[in-house]
Amino acid sequence: MVASLSGSFQPGRVVLLGSGETSPSGRKAFEEVFKRYNHSPRVALLETPAGFELNSDRVIGRVADFLRHHLQNYQPQIEIVAARKRGTPFSPDLESIVAPLWQADVIFMGPGSPTYAVRQLKDSLAWQVLIARHYLGADVVLASAATIAISRFALPVYEIYKVGEELHWKDGLDFFGIYDLPIVFIPHWNNSEGGAELDTSHCFMGRKRFAELINLLPEKCMLVGIDEKTALYMDLASMTATVVGQGGVTVIHPGDPHEVAQGQPLADAQLINLARGIESHVHFFRHGVTFPLDICCPFSLPQPGAGIRAPVWQKAIDWASKPLEEPTPPAEVLERVQAREIARQNRDWARADSLRNEIEQLGWMVQDTKQGPQLKRKG
Repeated sequence: MVASLSGSFQPGRVVLLGSGETSPSGRKAFEEVFKRYNHSPRVALLETPAGFELNSDRVIGRVADFLRHHLQNYQPQIEIVAARKRGTPFSPDLESIVAPLWQADVIFMGPGSPTYAVRQLKDSLAWQVLIARHYLGADVVLASAATIAISRFALPVYEIYKVGEELHWKDGLDFFGIYDLPIVFIPHWNNSEGGAELDTSHCFMGRKRFAELINLLPEKCMLVGIDEKTALYMDLASMTATVVGQGGVTVIHPGDPHEVAQGQPLADAQLINLARGIESHVHFFRHGVTFPLDICCPFSLPQPGAGIRAPVWQKAIDWASKPLEEPTPPAEVLERVQAREIARQNRDWARADSLRNEIEQLGWMVQDTKQGPQLKRKG
């Protein structure tokens, strides 16, 4: 018998970044996620979207370095999931590769190719475990290529923008299909890298091509455009989404028109006319605004474990019931503890107090005992 989605079964949040996972806006997004935990969050960085690149370890490694340096107060326990390519020693179907996902509090995917990510993750063990962890409360943070890849239909950005293929869509991972929400996500919505000479808005497609792409969608979907330096926090438990950042979120969705909330700016006329052409309408939500996720269609909460192979779901539950292990203090904390002991031996109390403060700023408490200094994670 499958448990209902209630009580301890609360799905995790999904945080989508319009750009910049290693920018100040990205830092704020991760901080908002990390601060909900009263322990060092266990963070799994999924390498898959960049798995085709020869330096994919460095692509995801830069994210790991960013989190360690800029969010050190939360002492995230970071592990990289090198699920690069099926049929190789780094396959997303290998238990040894996906192992860090089983107890992850936060799962991140980011830069790379959306269509490559879909090919490698579709029905894979890694994707099954990610969904299982989401059901059990883990937060999923996605940026760039990964934001596109989880859509009902994925925009093949590189194939169109770089290679010149005809306009088309690819099947995506359809993350929100488990909630009966057909959504297409478009990051870099307000991109302006092309300047006055080239329209690179709408994820480098430009307005003209994007208008054609909308008409090529195989079925009616809710389109969600996320501006750069902006995050969309999707809380599935409360069925709401909140916009945070310098830009906003544009939603184009089918269904009966309804009024824009007071104080919200209207979308531009061209986009409104485009939406009318596909029997849809437009909303623009700025920073701080929360809107219902069922804005386009009825919202359905799945049974936990729905769509997941039974052995995978059972293993996810077993892992979730295991007690948390006490995190290991990082080297920078241990170095300060050692320096503090030397200062105490030299009766340099001012130096010892200063080092104690530094240790606390790094998220640890030091207690002096007869057996020597003992460290305990703050919070």
